[in-house]
Amino acid sequence: MSTNLWVWAAAFLTLCVLTFLYKDNPFFKFAEHLLVGVSLGYIISIYYHNSFIPMVWEPLLNKEFIIIIPTLLGLLSFSVMVPKYSWFVRYPIAFTIGVWSGISIPRNFQGLIFEQVQGTLITTLTVSGIIMVIGVITTVVYFYFSAEHKGAIGGVARIGIWFIMLAFGAGFGYTVMARVSLLIGRMQFLLHDWLRIIR
Repeated sequence: MSTNLWVWAAAFLTLCVLTFLYKDNPFFKFAEHLLVGVSLGYIISIYYHNSFIPMVWEPLLNKEFIIIIPTLLGLLSFSVMVPKYSWFVRYPIAFTIGVWSGISIPRNFQGLIFEQVQGTLITTLTVSGIIMVIGVITTVVYFYFSAEHKGAIGGVARIGIWFIMLAFGAGFGYTVMARVSLLIGRMQFLLHDWLRIIR
């Protein structure tokens, strides 16, 4: 077995997480709370050193007092912790939503909608391209709710349902495989690094 203290700590926490397979218990809760606490401490440290110091503290030392406005706007986010003044949180939320909508909507139209339409039209010369075009059209028809899904529209919409289910199935399969991959990594750690049963 390993003699490294950190390997033992990692093995203990791994086993604590795996105990959830039986039922919710104090060992799992301990590992869960430890993960949340360490993650929060790490994130606060990163934000402090990478955001607060270079973007707030240093500009204030250089007498760039305009930085006070976004700093106060950010501090208003903490008003949600005081029920009497929690309504102040509306201002940073409104500002953030407004700015990110203005930035992301044109970018998403360009990067997602226009590029997807162009890619769909270009690949129509192959069998897979034709299937993709049929899938896109039938899926869009399924989400067209201005007309009742009867007759031809209903038939096309039912084909769209099949394409949607195939997409969901592929996404679910990918998610399962990703989780299995994580489990294999943890098992290799326990059996190789900790117990040294396998090489």
